[in-house]
Amino acid sequence: MGRPPKFSREQLKQAALAIVDEHGLAALSMRSLAAAVGTGAMTLYNHVADRAELDALVVDGVMSEARWKRARYDDWRDEVRAVSTAIWRAIRSHPRAIPLILTRRSRSPALAELSEALLRGLARSGRSKADLLIAFRAVSGFLAGLAQAELAGPLSVGAGEQPLEVIERFMALPADRFPHLIEIANAATRSSAEREFKAGLELLIAGLSAPPPKRRR
Repeated sequence: MGRPPKFSREQLKQAALAIVDEHGLAALSMRSLAAAVGTGAMTLYNHVADRAELDALVVDGVMSEARWKRARYDDWRDEVRAVSTAIWRAIRSHPRAIPLILTRRSRSPALAELSEALLRGLARSGRSKADLLIAFRAVSGFLAGLAQAELAGPLSVGAGEQPLEVIERFMALPADRFPHLIEIANAATRSSAEREFKAGLELLIAGLSAPPPKRRR
């Protein structure tokens, strides 16, 4: 009979996520995680097989924070809203983990559960197979993309900058060449991430409420 694991998966994923939150992805390694839980790197290999599994711990840590009402919704739109909001808030709470969420998501049990919940709501819109896949990609891409855009989009704030500095830079562009960039920069002074998320999600849901387009054979 083997010895019980020294660390639970929950302890390891929380420790790995804390490293990424505080120091960034470059700081995450077997050695840094081992130090965080008070053991040696070689001992940790008994619990985490390789780098891919280490990265998956972080993704699982993020997605395990998603909370929504797990019940039968009368309207599929409410189910999609609830699960989408839970995913977006979890991702947005850990911006430094976004690159791993985009590249290691298939290894996360928590994300698999969230994806199935989102698909369950989307399937109730009458979609299946390729139409369900397209709907899923549209919503999940919006969630990850919006969180990422806060960090890397045209109006994102860089290191050492203030939001107003970024907005003023865009508003100072030549109006004859960049009228729409100036327009959204001005709108950004009165906007918020929460408002943009909810409005963008409603745009998607409105589109999904229409029947899927017929494909040519």
